[in-house]
Amino acid sequence: MSTLNRLNIHIITILISASMLTGCMVGPDFKEPVIEDLPVEFRFGDTQPEEVVNLMWWELFNDPVLDYLVETALYENKDLLIAVSRMEEARAFLGFTIPDGLPRLDLEGGVNRGNFGGGILTDDPNNLAFITPIISWEIDFWGRFRRANESARAQLLASEYGLRTVQIGLISDVVSTYFLLLDFKERLRISEQTLKSRDESLVIIQKRFDKGVIPEIDLNQAQVQREIAAASVPINERFIYQTENALSILLGKFPDSIKTGLDLYEQVVPPEVPTGLPSTLLERRPDILESLYLLKSQNALIGVAVAQRFPAISLTGALGGAINDTGKLTIDGFAWSAGAGLLGPIFNFGQDKSRVEIEEARTDQALLSYENVVLSAFREVSDSLMEIQTYRVQVAALKRQATAAENANRLSKLRYDQGFSSYLEVLDSERAQFDAQLALSQATQEYYNSYVRLYQALGGGWISPEEMTESENQEPQYNNK
Repeated sequence: MSTLNRLNIHIITILISASMLTGCMVGPDFKEPVIEDLPVEFRFGDTQPEEVVNLMWWELFNDPVLDYLVETALYENKDLLIAVSRMEEARAFLGFTIPDGLPRLDLEGGVNRGNFGGGILTDDPNNLAFITPIISWEIDFWGRFRRANESARAQLLASEYGLRTVQIGLISDVVSTYFLLLDFKERLRISEQTLKSRDESLVIIQKRFDKGVIPEIDLNQAQVQREIAAASVPINERFIYQTENALSILLGKFPDSIKTGLDLYEQVVPPEVPTGLPSTLLERRPDILESLYLLKSQNALIGVAVAQRFPAISLTGALGGAINDTGKLTIDGFAWSAGAGLLGPIFNFGQDKSRVEIEEARTDQALLSYENVVLSAFREVSDSLMEIQTYRVQVAALKRQATAAENANRLSKLRYDQGFSSYLEVLDSERAQFDAQLALSQATQEYYNSYVRLYQALGGGWISPEEMTESENQEPQYNNK
């Protein structure tokens, strides 16, 4: 058997033997935290539970313009593109860490001319050229590389759920801002209509004053009410302008006007939302899952820090050819080498111990962060369920109030024209009608947005039919493997 073949066998034997030493991993294995005293049911939940809310929920409002705005934002929003880039970064980092525990093959070569080499001085200068592939492998005996890889995988999953969190937040921001824009447009319409009505009333009051029929205070009071309505017009115009700019940024565009579809009161109120069982919220909220995998990633870094307290074992091997005379370009013979190295800490003033303590403290922080995210999620669901119930009652009451105020204003003007009441009664009824109409508009917007907040709190729906199908065909990644 030739020297080269024997060398290959030796190297293969060493690599196989070394691979059998990589079964140990120091550091704690990840265990999913157990949430104690999990609520049995949501407060204010009055619908039949389902396991998940699998729908593109913004389409329930049945406004094609809103659908277009959401779709545009999902493609163009800059924060979302940043989140996508972060996910790609995490994927690339995982690819960067995977080879750490594998053998590495490098190529080394060089050319030298002189009369000194290998510790020997010669009379005549000579040429030396060599080229050799070098294989090196740091054996992952303590699991440092595998723990780092475990951390990177968890980071990738966290970034994927982080992307979904940004998507759901973006959709909610677009929809809620759209409803706010409809609210301001409705308030502007009310203000302009009220201003027009008060302009007409002021003309009549002015003529009556000019003829001496009414006192000057009636004229002054009519002028005051007219200017109150006039001042509300530019206020709402400003709010519309600012809201359109905010919505434009969400769409990834420069500030511009925004086309709207259905008016505020033409929007379809979504059906009752199945809230699901509280335990399923832990599997549905992407921010909870993101926090969970960040905790898993940080937990793995404890193992990396612990492994750094132990010696690192490395193997190296080289096989190549050497040329003593570059002019002849003739390989004089094969050169080979094989060896092993050991490098470990002995005394560094407790630095390695402190490194482990740092990672343990960070893991404690990640656990508390996870628990806080869970608590916040349950609060958001509970708040949203309560908001839907109370805003529904409030909007119904304000509708009745606005109808009654409109009728009272009409009757007060008739009574004033017929001389049965003072102009003060007319002023009170006009103020009541104006305030009731504005309050109804704002409450209606808040009612719609309470549904938006609930869908967001429940983890949202699916971004697209393709995502829905893909998710239904996959096993959930929540369970630790």
